[in-house]
Amino acid sequence: MAVSVLIVEDDRNIQELLQMYLEKEGYAVTVAGDGGQGLAKFRSIKPDLVLLDIMMPVMDGWSVCKTIRAESKTPVIMLTAKGEVDDKVTGLKAGADDYITKPFEMKELLARIEAVLRRSEGCTGETKLRRLVFDKLVIDMDAFELHVNGKKVDTPPKEMELLFYLASSPNRVYTRNQLLDEVWGFDYFGDSRTVDVHVKRLREKLEGVSESWCLRTVWGVGYKFEVL
Repeated sequence: MAVSVLIVEDDRNIQELLQMYLEKEGYAVTVAGDGGQGLAKFRSIKPDLVLLDIMMPVMDGWSVCKTIRAESKTPVIMLTAKGEVDDKVTGLKAGADDYITKPFEMKELLARIEAVLRRSEGCTGETKLRRLVFDKLVIDMDAFELHVNGKKVDTPPKEMELLFYLASSPNRVYTRNQLLDEVWGFDYFGDSRTVDVHVKRLREKLEGVSESWCLRTVWGVGYKFEVL
């Protein structure tokens, strides 16, 4: 079954362009011309992803996003002409998963859609492994718990997500920018040292636990969860 996308956009030209492009890529597309209509169609069709403009009649995108997030975990990408940092922060605080500023390249939008869908649960119809088990290590994302040497270790959400992402593909090397994009999930306002800080904190929790795996630095590239 095709992944369903709801486009909530009051500019008819942009609406039609997005619909044409996404349908060509195999998505099932529904469109709405204002925030109120968008919310009604969201509740009716329960799409896999929402592309949401901000400045619209009836309800603005921020209000629609907050309402969606109160009812569902459905991924939301905000589309807007506003590019100021404060507007991005407002959108992300409203619960948006990503944010792209007009004008944008369609290839970039498609890449962002694919990235957001990979991070979301169940939207592609695939069963995702949410619990990883290694020697003396259990990463349980359903319970959001990290067990090290048989003991539960309190771990902040982003550390959990980073460890789970790395451990989901053992021995694969990821750059810092890849990790920022996949784990933090939007145009991060800091820099790649954020990844270094989180890896350092994880190592403090995991160092010396097992000789069969480790968090490895690949100098000049990034990091990997190495299974020995």
